[in-house]
Amino acid sequence: MEIEVTGVLLAGGKSRRMGEDKRYLVVGEQTLLERGLGVLRSMFHEVLVVIAQDSAPLDIDARVVRDLVPDCGSLGGIYTGLTQATSPYIFAVACDMPFLNQAVITHFTNRRDTADIVMARLATRLHPMHALYGKGCLPAMEQMIVARQLKIQELVSHASLRVQYVTEADLLSIDPSWRSFHNVNTPEDLEAACSLLARIPPPGRP
Repeated sequence: MEIEVTGVLLAGGKSRRMGEDKRYLVVGEQTLLERGLGVLRSMFHEVLVVIAQDSAPLDIDARVVRDLVPDCGSLGGIYTGLTQATSPYIFAVACDMPFLNQAVITHFTNRRDTADIVMARLATRLHPMHALYGKGCLPAMEQMIVARQLKIQELVSHASLRVQYVTEADLLSIDPSWRSFHNVNTPEDLEAACSLLARIPPPGRP
């Protein structure tokens, strides 16, 4: 059980494209919220769920914290999680990612000693919502929030921060299809996720 990294589940999105609260959508036999929370709990001693200030309360057995700064999107959620965590690092994921992979997450957390940020860069695209952040990021995040520069991807440009990128080659043996980074934004995405899960063999079966 990892104690130097806190698992942070960002669950405060508005779900505008879905049209309903994504946290309670079912993939397999669990909601998206339950799936994400289950993976993080299996790996981290401390797990936080971050929700927006105006979000409805969550009736779950977990520590839930509200955004410290309102209306800052995902950057605000990661900032809140990093501030509230008792460990020096967080691994942050969105609650709409149904295929989180323990081996992939471990690959990220194992690189923390030489980085303030560990983020995937796949086909030139950055994935800040499935990434490791150290508390050394907080000053840069605060500057971005004050300036209303809310794109998390811009955090990697700060000269003061050490950034390591996870590449396609790094994932070749553990997640070659990048399934871990899939998220559910639309009804079509939900249908695709359910279809994909139905084709994945249960543990212990080929």
